[in-house]
Amino acid sequence: MKKVMDHNELFTRPEYKEQFERKKTFENCPSDEEIKKVADWTKTPEYKELNFQRQHIKINPAKACQPLGAVYCAAGFEGSMPFVQGAQGCVAYFRSHLSRHFKEPFSAISTSMTEDAAVFGGLNNMLEGLENAYALYKPKMLSVSTTCMAEVIGDDLNAYIKQAREKGVIPANLPVAFAHTPSFVGSHLTGYDNMLKGILSALTAHKKGEPNGKLNIIPGFDPYTGNIEEIKRILNMMGVPHTVLADVTDVFDSPNTGEYKLYPGGTPLEDAADSINGEATIALQKYSTQKTIDYIHKHWGQKTVTTNPIGIKGTDALLEELSRISDRPIPEELENERGRAVDAMIDSHPYVHGKRFALVGDPDLLLGLMALIMEMGGLPAHIVCTNGDKNFEQEANELLASSPFGREGRVYVGKDMWHLRSLLFTEPVDVLIGNSYAKFLWRDTGTPLVRIGFPLFDRHHLHRYPVIGYKGAMNLVNWIVNTILDEMDRKTMHSASFDVIR
Repeated sequence: MKKVMDHNELFTRPEYKEQFERKKTFENCPSDEEIKKVADWTKTPEYKELNFQRQHIKINPAKACQPLGAVYCAAGFEGSMPFVQGAQGCVAYFRSHLSRHFKEPFSAISTSMTEDAAVFGGLNNMLEGLENAYALYKPKMLSVSTTCMAEVIGDDLNAYIKQAREKGVIPANLPVAFAHTPSFVGSHLTGYDNMLKGILSALTAHKKGEPNGKLNIIPGFDPYTGNIEEIKRILNMMGVPHTVLADVTDVFDSPNTGEYKLYPGGTPLEDAADSINGEATIALQKYSTQKTIDYIHKHWGQKTVTTNPIGIKGTDALLEELSRISDRPIPEELENERGRAVDAMIDSHPYVHGKRFALVGDPDLLLGLMALIMEMGGLPAHIVCTNGDKNFEQEANELLASSPFGREGRVYVGKDMWHLRSLLFTEPVDVLIGNSYAKFLWRDTGTPLVRIGFPLFDRHHLHRYPVIGYKGAMNLVNWIVNTILDEMDRKTMHSASFDVIR
């Protein structure tokens, strides 16, 4: 059988190497010497100063756009079809981005807006799209969001949906939630928050009744399906009745049974509608749920709590809240898990203590990782958060100031991975934590990379492991310390310190 080579092997063949060299001539590229000269200059303090003066361009930002967060949220409800008022290419990007991270198929609908809609408005696209979507896919709910084009021309989703009902395009009783999610402001976190508020507003209208004794859990924009499974496990162990709102577990980690399901899971719509009658709502992230939590507190009159259960202290705080709200004790099994997590941190802390870390990612994840690293004596040095705001900056600085291990740390809000590249060259660290795009920083600077965050395209199955709770703490310790040990082995490979025991 003849082997079919992929590009990793194919492009190393002599004929391809020769072709690439000829291509340089055709492209009129600078000489290798000039390229090296400029590349070396980008590693200097002089270039760093110029780099940090950038204002109107982002290079490798650690964020995605609002509608990606909106369609991810919408997928977390039973029978919900994400429906985007915008261009087809945008929705293809959202679908591919999520599918590449989770390695799962994902469906979302676009109204295929083009130049005509940009001039005359998107009403006809919306009406035709809603009619076709319901006829073809029979959703239990349509969750409508927008892209740049629809927002720039001012499409009114509420008015369009109302017209669709009046014209009989969709059934009068079909839930159609909506959120305006312009791509040119905010990030995927903002889109998730806007969509969740829109869905809960639509489903809970006129549903206020007797308390149901349940606790509502909002995971936030969480790219780890293992986290949702972990919070369910903890709640079940404590015997706490609950509803997870926007439960994407079965959607993005569905079993392969040989049968394709268009709607493989999600929070049942009846449970979501009844969430208004819950005892309280706990959000596991702050910065992707702010509008939703404010809505629940003000309009439902419900107690709301926001926690960040990454690391020992964060998980302790979550369990204490769960115990207080539910009036149930923390079971011995969870106390034993805490002991195992602490034991793992003690075992590994000699290799983490004193190490300098650079971190890039979303606000809540960064706060959790900073806390965990400092719990082990690590030094968070560079914290880059493209989609952070002043509130995050203040919270991160307060966290750093709370520990002697955080005093060297600096928080960079609104900066990107090209800024971080300058920092890694001029103020090197021992370990880098970030998503798959951070591998370009690893390539350029040689800083060992621990892949944590979103998206994770170039490694498989990491999303299935929790990073919250005591089990999540053990996973994070495992990934971090073993990356450090791998790098230690690489550096000592040809010395007397190449040891079997670490």
